Amino acid sequence: MKKSLLALFTIVTVCPAAYSQRYLGVSTGNYNTLNSMFLNPANLGGCNEKIGVNLISFNMGVDNSLGTISSIGNIMKAVNSGDSNSNQNLFTYSNKDKFSMMLPAVELRGPGVLYRISDKHTVALTTRVRAFNEFNNFSKQLYTTITQSTLSNASINTLSAQNFNWTAHVWSDIGLSYGGVVYSSDPLQVKVGATVRYLMGAGYLGLKGKNLDIAYTTGSDSFHATNSDIEFASNLQNLDDAFSNGVSFSKIFGSKSRGTGIGADLGIVVSMLPESGGGNSTSDRADDAGEDGGYKLSLSAAVTDIGAITYKSSYNVNVTGNGYLTGKGLADHLKDYQDFRQYVINQGYTADTGVKSTKVSLPTAMLIGGDYHAYKHFYANATLILNMASDANFGSKYYNQLTITPRYDTKLFTAGLPITYNMLTNNMRIGLGLRVSGFYLGSDDMLALFSNNQYGINFYFGGMIPICRGKK
Repeated sequence: MKKSLLALFTIVTVCPAAYSQRYLGVSTGNYNTLNSMFLNPANLGGCNEKIGVNLISFNMGVDNSLGTISSIGNIMKAVNSGDSNSNQNLFTYSNKDKFSMMLPAVELRGPGVLYRISDKHTVALTTRVRAFNEFNNFSKQLYTTITQSTLSNASINTLSAQNFNWTAHVWSDIGLSYGGVVYSSDPLQVKVGATVRYLMGAGYLGLKGKNLDIAYTTGSDSFHATNSDIEFASNLQNLDDAFSNGVSFSKIFGSKSRGTGIGADLGIVVSMLPESGGGNSTSDRADDAGEDGGYKLSLSAAVTDIGAITYKSSYNVNVTGNGYLTGKGLADHLKDYQDFRQYVINQGYTADTGVKSTKVSLPTAMLIGGDYHAYKHFYANATLILNMASDANFGSKYYNQLTITPRYDTKLFTAGLPITYNMLTNNMRIGLGLRVSGFYLGSDDMLALFSNNQYGINFYFGGMIPICRGKK
């Protein structure tokens, strides 16, 4: 039963998924606006680039509160294999009863362009492919029962799980952004920004459980589930077609996308300008923001990923009641939702099946930040990321975190050291981001390279062509 059930939970782990990190080592700088606009679209206003062309960027990682990662090699083995032994050796389990997890996690930002219309107004066009493979509020006992051959030495194991959610979602977006300076009078400057995105959903797979009580006999391929109230949903009638054959380029960007929606980011930035000194005007000093320290302190607030993707033809199965299930039965019948419905009915459950419109929510989050210009090219940034998405819906969410990033920032070179307190695992993360002109690489969470006692890891790299404006 273990390997068969594991296929349900790992069927999408070979597909890309998006990670909660935001390139904080470099995106908080003054010369990387095509990345900093994802933190707050108001960062476009009065930016240092005249023209910016994004080539491509890539971000991959994992994060969880189930347990610490045993080794980097085991992560790659778990991603590339559906074998239960891979996941069994992946974590050193914590003593928490419930956990949340992203495994794996990838984001791909494609071609994009930024154009500074005037000293105050900037527009941008961006493309991106994202996905999440995320477990929220899952029972550790349920997970270990599925991924390990035994739960304990007892012959009969019981467990109960409530209000858990698993969503795997792959989608893309095309965004049009604007940022502008709306107020500038010594010593304050106010910028606002907005991004509107057209969302194209390639596919999703979701499992929500209000309640599940299980009695499982060690070594047996069957379990008895009582008081079951589970909803399984997907826009894919046949899972083999979706995940065995992959997600094609036409499904992501083509007109035949399986789901559509509108998303948005909204933001505001308030900056305190330094004293004029030599008599420069407020607008002159604001224009020289990066190289000459056009602000002493900058405060920002944004809400990102507002919206959802609607799948008009979504296949739903609501399973309630009591009955016996086997791993082989699930493996044989799960690939087709009508077949699965008939199987659970034969096993004693009530299964209501239908095709309906279903919304899959975006990982909406609030970002509150501050950037302090300490001395010449030295800065300190603080960014708080707060989840605003609900676990009650099919969809994804970001994990709460607070990051302090000291950095050295010039037109040619940026070096940032993000130090993060992760509120999911209540531990510290440390990364490093480096940028040389338009090329950058780094990590917001890299301690797993040096220690086996970490809950996550990520890395990113990318390239763009920046054409900075001249000074007044």
